[in-house]
Amino acid sequence: MTAMTRVASVNEPTLYVAFELSQREWKLAVTSGVGVPPVLRTVASGDLGAVQEVLAEGRRRWRLPATARVVSCYEAGRDGFWIHRALISIGVDNRVVDSASIEVNRRARRAKTDRLDALKLVTMLVRACQGETGVWREVHVPTVAEEAARQVSRERTALTQEQTRLRNQRRGWLTTWGCRLPPRRHDGWWQDLRDWAGAPLPAPVQARLARAEIRLALLAEQIATLDTQQAAAVQTAPVGSPLQQLVQLKGIAATSASVLLDEGLVWRGFRNRRQIGGLLGFTPTPYNSGASVREQGISGAGNARLQTITIELAWNWIRWQPDSALTQWYRAHFGPGKRARKIGIVAVARKLLIALWRYVTTGAMPTGAIRTAA
Repeated sequence: MTAMTRVASVNEPTLYVAFELSQREWKLAVTSGVGVPPVLRTVASGDLGAVQEVLAEGRRRWRLPATARVVSCYEAGRDGFWIHRALISIGVDNRVVDSASIEVNRRARRAKTDRLDALKLVTMLVRACQGETGVWREVHVPTVAEEAARQVSRERTALTQEQTRLRNQRRGWLTTWGCRLPPRRHDGWWQDLRDWAGAPLPAPVQARLARAEIRLALLAEQIATLDTQQAAAVQTAPVGSPLQQLVQLKGIAATSASVLLDEGLVWRGFRNRRQIGGLLGFTPTPYNSGASVREQGISGAGNARLQTITIELAWNWIRWQPDSALTQWYRAHFGPGKRARKIGIVAVARKLLIALWRYVTTGAMPTGAIRTAA
């Protein structure tokens, strides 16, 4: 979603700073406004003292008062939001920019360096602060608590993916020796397997399977710990809280509800359904140029975790909420045909996420939905 940008007066003394971040050093492009050639300075990565010296130098260079407003920006990326919070703490009005929304030269080959990126970013910052719309999109920065809360659901997703990958690998290892994974497995089950010729598996293969079994056991233990933590969060959540509201709906479990809330269903402060669709990436991308008119499909450029969980929730909703208006709409439009159902479930996912957002923010129950028994 797009964050709000304060529009500065052309007469207000302002120092504009753009950060181009890297692991070793930061490049700062500094200017005082429209038409003023920016200067470039380099500081060590994370050196906030050097940043303040650059800001002081900029004020002296353009004869700005010590109380002049300082506006800065940087692209969202590996460094996360700690830089934003650090800049806010020293009185800088910072904004974090969505990298995918930055204008680029459409030539087949173009020069790209940290210096050029910083200079371009600061000119765009000036344009955005002077009231030009559509320059870029800004990232909504979560609070420290909101960002920390995401770690549980994200860690569980990573562990589950690692568990699935290891299980698939284990099947692949056995296939190369002409045997299959037994449906029922006891301790040391790999010692009883036989290859295509009826011989025991080689010792290195058995050792590899043994180590994989240990890793799978550890992953299962860690996932169970996180599941317990999420279940406890549901039990201790205040009555009427968004988490309690979601898990009361049939077809939505604690894990799904946690992912929705951790990824920003509430804290991002959506203002309309279009912003939700933009974050989700399930938005149309029309191509209308001259005589050529066609629809290119959904953009897909959204939050991957939300995309995955909303598709899963959409299938669950169809199964567990058969009398809801959304399920009836889906069956009326996409009932016959397996391909049509798979296409339609994307539309259900978008509509469902919007309905759940309205439910947790305004209390408006999805039409026809039922709650689980207390």
